[in-house]
Amino acid sequence: MTETLKLAVNGTLMRGLALNPNLLNVGATFDCETQTEPAYRLWTIDDQYPAMIRVAEGGAAIAVEIWQVPLAGLGIVLGQEPPGLAIGKVKLATGETVLGVIGEPLTVKDKPEITQFGGWRAYQASLKQ
Repeated sequence: MTETLKLAVNGTLMRGLALNPNLLNVGATFDCETQTEPAYRLWTIDDQYPAMIRVAEGGAAIAVEIWQVPLAGLGIVLGQEPPGLAIGKVKLATGETVLGVIGEPLTVKDKPEITQFGGWRAYQASLKQ
């Protein structure tokens, strides 16, 4: 059996979105939808992908998907992420801490904040209205 780890994704790696094949191609499997604890903020990077950052105050719960990723595939997935995104620890609403895709603070400088939407899918839906 392949050893896997949980990875929280909050943007284009989610099911049906542009970079989801990056997870599928390394043998990752969808686990569940959930939220972070209310300690994160979210920005849009040119409406191409989001960047989520943990904050000391003023945070919100952000919608994420949890994927089981084979250990051997994690580096491949990270290498295909857009510039300014990294893997870090993300605390979920359940209290569990998992690895997740997070943004580097400089990536969000002068970018529109979209925390109020609660997640990338809700923000994308607002663009179509």
